[in-house]
Amino acid sequence: MGSIEGKRERSFEDHFYGAATVGERGQIVIPAEARKNLGIETGDKLLIMTAPSKNGLMLCKIDDVREFMTMFLENLKRVENECSEDRPEE
Repeated sequence: MGSIEGKRERSFEDHFYGAATVGERGQIVIPAEARKNLGIETGDKLLIMTAPSKNGLMLCKIDDVREFMTMFLENLKRVENECSEDRPEE
């Protein structure tokens, strides 16, 4: 595997966990390796959203989305404050 600026490139295999078949009730099984690597446990709530291409689905743990959004909003406030401090008085 190559690297870009010291970061390991991720291959297709790093992202691919196998295939799932949709059952009669619309259920799918998330492969065990994916659940282990992503920390998905029994009882976890997942958001199910369309992928940006609208050709598939994305699954995200609700707690992880909440954590990301909290961090994002905190940093957005910081950046807004820094930008307003840099703005000359009119």
